[in-house]
Amino acid sequence: MKSGIAGIVSLFVVLVAVVIGYSSIFTVSQTEQVLLVRLGEPVRVVTEPGLNFKAPFIDTVISIDKRILDLENPAQEVIASDQKRLVVDAFARYRIKDALRFYQSVGSVQAANIQLTTLLNAALRRVLGEVTFINVVRDERDVLMSRIQKQLDREAAAYGITVVDVRIRRADLPEQNSQAVYQRMQTERQREAAEFRAQGGQKAQEIRSRADREATVIIAEANSQAEQIRGEGDGERNRLFAEAYGKDADFFAFYRAMAAYEASLKSNDTRFLLRPDSEFFRYFANPTGKPAPAPASPAPQR
Repeated sequence: MKSGIAGIVSLFVVLVAVVIGYSSIFTVSQTEQVLLVRLGEPVRVVTEPGLNFKAPFIDTVISIDKRILDLENPAQEVIASDQKRLVVDAFARYRIKDALRFYQSVGSVQAANIQLTTLLNAALRRVLGEVTFINVVRDERDVLMSRIQKQLDREAAAYGITVVDVRIRRADLPEQNSQAVYQRMQTERQREAAEFRAQGGQKAQEIRSRADREATVIIAEANSQAEQIRGEGDGERNRLFAEAYGKDADFFAFYRAMAAYEASLKSNDTRFLLRPDSEFFRYFANPTGKPAPAPASPAPQR
């Protein structure tokens, strides 16, 4: 009987020892840091990964992420120094540097995100409110993001947080303003296009008029030169005809008659109403072109 009670007590002692031993150890992973709290008071911070020990039942292990965390900020409307309204979509990256201060100030990542969102919006309004719309959209975006990151990092240090980076994902005019700007740009481009078309039409008309004038001058000069050459050719032809006529009048007359036959007797149903003994057909009756001798008259009968 006594041995049975002793066995139960021994088993109970072993069980209690196991529970106490299990409660006195904890493990820290590579992606976290641990804050050890004893009866509500912070004791120490463990940042190195591995197996660690704590006082059982009175120490509480609070795990805090030590990786770079994301802060997605809702789009905010900001007024630039030139009174242009901007819709700014930004985000931040941060890391928990001081786990004890982080736990004492905000306590959790969700609460830290809420607090950092407020600080980020304030930094955006403060920095972007000092520059113009063009500086934000095009000229100085990198410089502005660096300024916002430094201001946010300085304010977030009170919560044990270091801000790694701040980026402006998008900075645009509000939708209604964007439509108005787009319409104005479209109207301006249409006006410029119409002006370019008018200038092009004027240039085209000038080139066309100049080309027509030059073509008229060239054609007139060509016609004049052609008439001159034609006149010279006709004179040379007449001279050659005169020489030919002086050398052989009969051959020249024959040549002229053949040219006349060729020009007039073409295969286009040419018709003449002439007498057979007409001068035009003298070479048909006699190859020499001379009139045929009259037939001798018959002798009178006795």
